[in-house]
Amino acid sequence: MARGQKRAERPLPPPLPPAERTVGQLVGEAIRLYGANFWKALALGVPVVLVNALAWSNSSGTGRLELVLAAAVLISLSYVGAVALVTGAQLRSRSALLAYAIGVLVFLPFPALVTIFVLPGLAWLALLGLSVPAALVERLGARAALVRGYRLARADFVHVLGGLATLALVVVISQFSLYFVLREFAENTRLAAAALASLVVSPLVFLGSAILYVDQKARLDSRGDRPKE
Repeated sequence: MARGQKRAERPLPPPLPPAERTVGQLVGEAIRLYGANFWKALALGVPVVLVNALAWSNSSGTGRLELVLAAAVLISLSYVGAVALVTGAQLRSRSALLAYAIGVLVFLPFPALVTIFVLPGLAWLALLGLSVPAALVERLGARAALVRGYRLARADFVHVLGGLATLALVVVISQFSLYFVLREFAENTRLAAAALASLVVSPLVFLGSAILYVDQKARLDSRGDRPKE
């Protein structure tokens, strides 16, 4: 019993620095940041709820292009907001507007790629998604931000793709679990339960994606690669 207690009392190993952070620690850091900034992080889920509401109201399948455009416009708000929350970058700037515009453009092909298979969509976001924080944090122009985002992704593409895939899996599983709990024990309607579940859980994927930028920047900077204006 004493040995078991000693093992239980051993402190956890210190987290690895961003340049060496694993996918598991990426998820853990996203959860920690969520808890430390709960209300601001929770607001990141509002655009997701709006996108879901539009999708549910468009169950007939008409107006798909409008839905994709609306999703790009709304989801990009959450991503830019998450980057600002993680890095401390200012949102009231021209860089924020440019980052948002890049986010919309990068997201537009994602729904089409996902209809083919999930992996191509995630690979697309992994390759160019980091252009958004590059524009916001490093204050780069559009072309320089896209190039920088691509270089950041290539610094450790497996980490970016694996991180996005893991975040997506965690969010999907958590969202479904919370949905069923709300349906069974809180007597919520189906749509209300789904909306609450997406509101609470979806911010994790945006926070984790923003942390990926920190990780990849540390990896790339450790090699002496600096952005060019």
